[in-house]
Amino acid sequence: MVLLRSSFSAPKVLHLLRCCPYAHHPSLSKLDGLLRHSVQQITNSNLSEIQWIQASLPVPDGGLGIKSVTSLALPALVASASNTLSLQSNILADCAFSNNNFLHTYLATLSSHFGDVSEVLPTKQPFWDRPGVLVDKALVEASFNSPHSRASFLAASSQLSGDWLFALPIALRGLKLDDEAVRVAVGLRLGLDLCIPHECHCGFMVDAQLCLQECPRQDS
Repeated sequence: MVLLRSSFSAPKVLHLLRCCPYAHHPSLSKLDGLLRHSVQQITNSNLSEIQWIQASLPVPDGGLGIKSVTSLALPALVASASNTLSLQSNILADCAFSNNNFLHTYLATLSSHFGDVSEVLPTKQPFWDRPGVLVDKALVEASFNSPHSRASFLAASSQLSGDWLFALPIALRGLKLDDEAVRVAVGLRLGLDLCIPHECHCGFMVDAQLCLQECPRQDS
């Protein structure tokens, strides 16, 4: 999970996304499909579309921080182009035609989705990425059909609740979670079904999310 988020997912192609106009390339969806499959294999789970959207949210927003490359491609290129406009102008000063059609097209796309952008283009990628994150977060929140689901998401979005995702799995320091602990932690964060509904030995029915708060023998 650590390697997937920090190295093998979006960071692996970030330089390419910032340098090339691939925002609508079909291969990005294929890569997202592979990332989703990898998360499911690592956590031994099955993610719905909404759960995958939540997983791709930043950790402070209740996700796993495994960013969708499809949603990252447009902000990455616009941020890179905005940061290098003066350099581009100097390099292309003697060119007869140096209009940046890709940048104007992508700015128009961002404006249609998130409102008009300022004339002074910000150079930081999080500025361009944040509106898309808020849209995805709103989709996740709109999908909740119970107070329990909403409370779980608010807990996952609270400060420090996702710090375990950034801890390096160093066994000698007591920081390494076993596979089952990671599976349960991810499941609780994303609202996954953690087990098959069954009857506890005390007679209480256990649901798919290990809801044992009413079990008279939960402390035993």
